[in-house]
Amino acid sequence: MIVGYLLGSCPNGLLIARSRGVDIRKHGSGNIGATNVLRVMGKKWGYLVFALDAFKGFAAVRLALVLAFALNPNGLHHELVGIVGGLAAILGHTFPVWLRFRGGKGVATSAGVLLGLMPIAVISVFLVWLALFKGTRYVSVASIGAAAALPFFVALYLRINMVTGASLLPFSILIAGVVIWRHRSNIQRLLRGNEQRFGQE
Repeated sequence: MIVGYLLGSCPNGLLIARSRGVDIRKHGSGNIGATNVLRVMGKKWGYLVFALDAFKGFAAVRLALVLAFALNPNGLHHELVGIVGGLAAILGHTFPVWLRFRGGKGVATSAGVLLGLMPIAVISVFLVWLALFKGTRYVSVASIGAAAALPFFVALYLRINMVTGASLLPFSILIAGVVIWRHRSNIQRLLRGNEQRFGQE
């Protein structure tokens, strides 16, 4: 949990923007995540932040699983250890102690965690995200919709044995809840009609 939290709390967006002389918290939405970096600094830096934020979630899960198998190779439910590491990384990204617990919204880090635990669900969720983004040009709508779809895909794949570990379903519900809750300001702007579309100045 501690290692997962510390991995997740690394503020990649803030550090990369600062390396270019920009305090990302004072531009755009003020968020340190990949979407705001992309809007403020361009695709090159935004995609890099997304990749790094996803990697820290993936690394937290895989490290937890390696430790679980090394310490108890014949044990059951190793995915629970991976879930704990992944959840700690998401919480670290969302509530980093270094930034007074004001972090990103957890989309990229959650994607990395899911990639480490259930890659096929990530592919399905990404397709939902892409369809919603193409249809609306709202990153927030795509992220909220993809998060809401995640538990349904996990339940489906558990039913047809494409993923293993019943604990993945409640975890997917928890991830979806955290991501949607972190988008509550976006939801308010969407309801008011003043949410910014991608590419809109």
